[in-house]
Amino acid sequence: MDSSDEEEVRTFVQVISEKYNPENFPYGQGVVVLPGPPGSPVKDRLFLPSALVLNDCGISKAGDRSNIAAFCGHVLELDLSHNQLSDWGEIGTIVSNVPRLNFLNLSMNPLSGVQLQPSMADVFSRVRRLVLINTQISWDTVHTLTQHTPQLKELFLCLNGYDTVSESQASCPSLNLLQITDNRLQDWAEVRKFGRLYPSLSTLVLAKNSVNSVEDTKETLERLFPNLRSINLNNSGLSKWEDIKRLNFFPKLEEVKARGIPLLQPYSSQERRSLLLAQLPSVMFLNGSAVSDGEREDAERFFIRYYQDCPEQELSERYHVLVSKYGQLAPLAEVDLTPRSTVVDVRWGDQVQPVSLRLEQTVGDLKKQLRALLQLPTNGVRLFHIDREMCSVLGPEELKCGFRALHSYRIRDGDEILVVPRVKNRCSSSDL
Repeated sequence: MDSSDEEEVRTFVQVISEKYNPENFPYGQGVVVLPGPPGSPVKDRLFLPSALVLNDCGISKAGDRSNIAAFCGHVLELDLSHNQLSDWGEIGTIVSNVPRLNFLNLSMNPLSGVQLQPSMADVFSRVRRLVLINTQISWDTVHTLTQHTPQLKELFLCLNGYDTVSESQASCPSLNLLQITDNRLQDWAEVRKFGRLYPSLSTLVLAKNSVNSVEDTKETLERLFPNLRSINLNNSGLSKWEDIKRLNFFPKLEEVKARGIPLLQPYSSQERRSLLLAQLPSVMFLNGSAVSDGEREDAERFFIRYYQDCPEQELSERYHVLVSKYGQLAPLAEVDLTPRSTVVDVRWGDQVQPVSLRLEQTVGDLKKQLRALLQLPTNGVRLFHIDREMCSVLGPEELKCGFRALHSYRIRDGDEILVVPRVKNRCSSSDL
């Protein structure tokens, strides 16, 4: 390695020394400056924040382990994403000198083909949340890590190019959340393996995989995923209603996300939610939104009406369950949403002309219509509505508000619109 290459190597110690140097780090933000011995990597020893964010800093080496221990004894979270760490030995040196570490983010570091030896893995034992997004880390190394992190709760393995899942002889019973978004998993046989690897799993995020079915029986899913409460299948390959129905086999499932799947493409947004919800009776959150009792009932009634004209042999078991709950429902009355209109007599001087009005238009729209139709003067007119049935009691009502809709005046067929010219006020200051 020549001198230019050596200059490019950046260590963990070097980066924290630069970033948190007293000369360029603002005091008063949770960072305490303590006096340090001569030879310290900065002229004063820093007591760093408990959450260190050192992403995209070019780190490829650990540096002096005694300095890491001196600086990081209290650190709880460490973000080392987008660096150049490609050696588990260097990563282990950093982690072993951060004794209270519970969150570690190694995303976007080049770890493809780099194996972690079990003898080096004990240093990760306190980690509870581990992020390994787009590291191309092998399943063997994943299993080595999970076998040596007895407190691990959350594991992020997105964008690692997995099309299969390698099994392990030892499970990770502590893991609650697995996010494996944006890989290439397709067969449910691969997803099934997560139940054996992580028996306490409560949240499984499979979004942006090509998983094309949910194939297991009720007994198998109850055994493999006894604690699963949330599953994210957004942008997966599900194309059959049978797969949605099988989600009910997860005994504790209460949250489902299933946007962007081929199954739902032919339906409108409202149909998608209602048809999903009607077939997932235990789900309390659907696609990120809470489900109220009223919405559930509406969805179930919609489901009955949606399928009630289908041949008997095509009706699902869920249809019959809901009919036993609500009975046979009459079809909803068709509502005509076409714009309402009426015909009135428009009186302008000695002229009377029948005019068809759209009642959703405004008074201002009506004035424009009449101005063009009757060749009214451009200096303005006033409009009065005369109710043919109540005119003797109420008299004419002026249509004053240009933005108000005509239907709010209760205009009906046979009523009259009186058009009169607007008279200018002749009073002036000289008359007062």
